[in-house]
Amino acid sequence: MFDASRTALLVIDLQRDFLDPRGYAAQAGVDVSRLRATLGPVCALIDAARAAGLRIAYTREGHRPDLSDCPLAKRERSRHAGAEIGSTGPLGRLLVRGEPGHGLVDELQPRADEPVIDKPGYSAFHQTDLDQILRGWGIDTVIVCGVTTEVCVHTTLRAATDHGLRCITVSDACAASDPGLQQAALAMIAVEGGIFGKVADSARLIAQLRRPRNTESP
Repeated sequence: MFDASRTALLVIDLQRDFLDPRGYAAQAGVDVSRLRATLGPVCALIDAARAAGLRIAYTREGHRPDLSDCPLAKRERSRHAGAEIGSTGPLGRLLVRGEPGHGLVDELQPRADEPVIDKPGYSAFHQTDLDQILRGWGIDTVIVCGVTTEVCVHTTLRAATDHGLRCITVSDACAASDPGLQQAALAMIAVEGGIFGKVADSARLIAQLRRPRNTESP
C-alpha cells in the first residue's frame, strides 16, 4: 500500500497546446481526441487524491517568449512536424509561455497549494524545481498521468525512477499519439520485474485511495 502522506499525483502537460484541436499537437498531425480522452480519468483521480490527502503537481511544457531555452534541434524537429515552436497559431505562439495555448485546459483548476511547474523539456525534472518540491513534501511515491505517454510521461517516469522514486503510471489517464505507441510504452514499464514501477488503471487506484489503510497496494 502507498502512504498518502508520502505520495504525490503528477499531472503531465494537459495543456490546450496538446488537447485543443487548434493547438500545437493538432498542427503536428496528432489526433487530439485520443489525448482528450484522459480528462475524465484524470479529473476523477484528482478528486480522489484530494480527498485522500495526496499532494498534486501539474506541469506545462513551453518556452520563454524569446525561445532562448528552446534548443535549435528541438525547433527543427517541430518544424519538420509542421508545427514550429514559436510560430503563430489560433491559440497564440506554439508552446510559448504566457500564450493561451500554453495554459492548462479548463477542466483542470489547480488549487493554491497545487503547484504548476513550467518546464522547457520533456521531463518534469529537467531545469525545474520539481525534485526540491517533492523532497520538501517528503514524497517517495509518484502517481503519473497526462500526455503523451511515449514522450513527456515516459521521460518524466524514467527521471523519477533515477531520482529514487517509486512510480505508478495510470494506464487510462495517459495517452499516446498512436495506439501502438501507448501499448509499447506501457509494456516497457513492466520489463525486468517493473523497472519503471507499476501500471494500474484509474478505477483501481481510486478504489485504493478510498480503501482503509490496511489494504494491498496496486
